[in-house]
Amino acid sequence: MQDKIIEALRRNATDDAVMLARQWSEAEPQQAQAWRWLSLAQQQQGQSDAARASLEQALALAPDNADLHLQHAGLLLAQRQLDAAGQALDKTTALNPNEFSAYLMQAHLALARNDTDEADRLGRMAARVDPDSPELAPIEGMVALRRGDVDRALAVLSAASAQLPDDPRLLYALGFAYLGKDMLAFAEQAFRRVLELNPGSRALRGLLVQLALRQDHVDSAAELLRQELAMPDGDTPAMRRLAGELELQAGQPLQALEHLVPLLAQLPGDRATLQMLLVAWQRLGREEAAREQLDAALQAHPQLHDLWLARLAVAPVGSDEAVAVVERWLQAMPAHVPALEARMSLHDMNEQADAAEAVARQIVALEPGRISGEQRIVEALLAREPAAAVAHLHALIDNAPDAARPALRTWLGAVQDRANDPAAALATWLELHADLAPSRLPLPPQAKAPMSWPEMGAVAEDNRVRPMFIWGAPGSGVERVVAVIEAGSPVLRADRFGPNPPDDAFQNYRTLQSLATDELSPEQLVRQWRDQLPGRGITEGNVIDWLLWWDNALLWALRPQLPEGRLVIAVRDPRDMLIEWLALGAPAPLALTSATEAAEWLARALAQAATLHEQDLYTHLLLRTDDAVNSPEAMAALLEQAFGLPFPQVRSLGPATIAAGHWRKYAEVLAAPFALLTPVAVRLGYPEV
Repeated sequence: MQDKIIEALRRNATDDAVMLARQWSEAEPQQAQAWRWLSLAQQQQGQSDAARASLEQALALAPDNADLHLQHAGLLLAQRQLDAAGQALDKTTALNPNEFSAYLMQAHLALARNDTDEADRLGRMAARVDPDSPELAPIEGMVALRRGDVDRALAVLSAASAQLPDDPRLLYALGFAYLGKDMLAFAEQAFRRVLELNPGSRALRGLLVQLALRQDHVDSAAELLRQELAMPDGDTPAMRRLAGELELQAGQPLQALEHLVPLLAQLPGDRATLQMLLVAWQRLGREEAAREQLDAALQAHPQLHDLWLARLAVAPVGSDEAVAVVERWLQAMPAHVPALEARMSLHDMNEQADAAEAVARQIVALEPGRISGEQRIVEALLAREPAAAVAHLHALIDNAPDAARPALRTWLGAVQDRANDPAAALATWLELHADLAPSRLPLPPQAKAPMSWPEMGAVAEDNRVRPMFIWGAPGSGVERVVAVIEAGSPVLRADRFGPNPPDDAFQNYRTLQSLATDELSPEQLVRQWRDQLPGRGITEGNVIDWLLWWDNALLWALRPQLPEGRLVIAVRDPRDMLIEWLALGAPAPLALTSATEAAEWLARALAQAATLHEQDLYTHLLLRTDDAVNSPEAMAALLEQAFGLPFPQVRSLGPATIAAGHWRKYAEVLAAPFALLTPVAVRLGYPEV
């Protein structure tokens, strides 16, 4: 339905868009997205009051949805002067290109449609007419927010708010800029001021409750919630859901049920409500009550996916009860793929392989290419006819859209590997790397080892700042190490691999050249890094910084300027590392054109790690991940042994990778690359053969 509405809006068929959105909201009145799109369609039609009412209904259903609040902000901004629809505004600007207000209103309408580029264009047009107007700030700030440039949004909106401190439009947008930086207290302050200026904003009260909860201000959240529930129109399902969440956080599951159980009738398919109900029933040991009440809800609403999942959750895994629930689900929704997937899984749990495969074929008949079904079919073929499994995957790849093919080709290589055809697996992986190379990063540069190193600086006895760097070459499993550390430490930073990495020397491929030519001094390198830490949420300097790349040449700066630092290097048998790199890629998307190129670069990188270890050039730890890369329990135990601290067991470390020693299977087809890696493997303590 959403796609149909978007298509209607794109061709400016606003009547059709409103009709479709209204049909959706009437069919699924508990769906916030249905009301959101009805609001967008009504706004484009020029029904600003109706649009606002629809959006407020969406916010009542999902008061913690940031996207809805951003749309609400745009709508409020637009309504300040909007009395006519977009076509009238187009006519205004055509007749008078210097009509500042018309450009602003058009920009706000574009924001409401999520057309960020058009809003930006119109904002710049308005700026040509009156470049100093504070009215431009909400447009510029909201555009920056939509594009993920939170720093820019915060700067623009803060400056404008200083000029117009009581403008609710600016405060509203500013609150979301603070939210984007995770500055919760500042966001709450901005939204509270908006609420003072507009006391009737129900949606904003819900957001403030969520903000208070995220800051563990339970008393403040409870007070806001009591105020809202006491208002004539405040006792809404969304507020009741928040009340249930608050009671659960306070350790009061019985009181939570008082709020949540009535919602089964009002919002029977609401996932958040169902999840909280399951938690409350489980804490109270009321599984039988859960069964009875969920069954009653299903009797009235047998077509709700999440309601069936909740009922399945209170049945013992793999039990006869679970089978009975899924059979009832399939009777109610016989062509529902998730129900079939649940039945397939239960067949496998009960060792009914043929039945599981039959259901998998039902799934792909309903939805060709559905991965769950295709995986089960491939597993069945691998067990009885490996060549047929490979042929099945080739057919899948031939019929898949371009965007899906890289993942399918990676899977093909893994299946060829399991089918004991290492030459074919290697060819598949190398072809994929070659095809992707133009869109990937070049291999990081590497420097030659110097004749000597600068003296290690002294660490003051009272220095409690002990930053840690962590790095691993491709194939080392470093991302799996990071996943466990991140689950146990609030100071780990993986932002170097994200969309907004820090701007320092550790992120710059030219750093080695800059150090060698004195363009960058060791003092500057460390100062740059320290200056970036506050913006990364690190206030005292104690950080675990996952590096994009490592080279021993960095020790020219770290030995004298950061002697208190530590370095953790994740390693495996280098030959296994090469196989994993070829098969699964690396955390950083690095370009490869051949196995020999990869082996040469990897050998140099690991030789540097071996030299650092042998000569003890910096406080460090070689973390051998060979036996832990596929086991959350083993990885947690490895880290506990290394650091003397307990680490949590994460649910998953990611897709399974090759086991230790798997490289021997490729000894023939990768003989030359392995010859390059064997010397450094021996230096690191691994067997020669």
